[in-house]
Amino acid sequence: MYQKRDYRKLMKADDLICFNVTEYESDLLIYARTNLKKEAKIAVAKYRKDIIDYIRRHPEFLTSLVPINPILDAPEIIQDMCHCSKLANVGPMAAVAGAVSKYAGRDLLRFADEVLIENGGDLFIKSKNDRRILIYAGSSPLSNKVALLIPGNNQELGICTSSGTVGHSLSFGNADAAVVISKDAVLADAAATAVGNVVKDKNHIEAGIEYAMSIPGVEGVVIIADDKMGACGDINITKP
Repeated sequence: MYQKRDYRKLMKADDLICFNVTEYESDLLIYARTNLKKEAKIAVAKYRKDIIDYIRRHPEFLTSLVPINPILDAPEIIQDMCHCSKLANVGPMAAVAGAVSKYAGRDLLRFADEVLIENGGDLFIKSKNDRRILIYAGSSPLSNKVALLIPGNNQELGICTSSGTVGHSLSFGNADAAVVISKDAVLADAAATAVGNVVKDKNHIEAGIEYAMSIPGVEGVVIIADDKMGACGDINITKP
């Protein structure tokens, strides 16, 4: 089900070219030095096909809310989703947006040295310049009031967000934004879902942070629930 993404109106990177690619349920906003829309469509179609074909043969991959093991000859993206969801203790589809962003992004890095991909609140970034990532948290009074400063160190990074109050993605919590940072966008997506499930209200922010930082590979976390925020890890919070 498509949901209008008004927060994209706030996104900009003046030094890069912006274009949009949609394939099945994936809707990616991409920034790169040159217009790589053709290459991006090929990449997104390839990885979405891997996922859809696998679900047809193994429907439990789509519906499971707990980790499952992939078959031995599963595509790399499927194995990655299963591995990261096991680390976060969620179902593999909890990592789908981060996975598509990561694998499509890596394909595009064959043609460009900088790529930023936003896919439903989940980001894959490889940038030479510092970037400010605004945190959208729905109706929270802190929404769009806080940003993450991401250093331009030319390293891959995943910044993924789960919300129990924004969007249609499944969450068992009520966080307005549970943002996880990891060098692996697949893990960041799975972990964000897991953390979002923990935060039932603003009194559970501390528990969400503790859970996030217990997941191997998580670099940092920011949680916003109503008028409260908590953060931990290797992150730099700044003004928008």
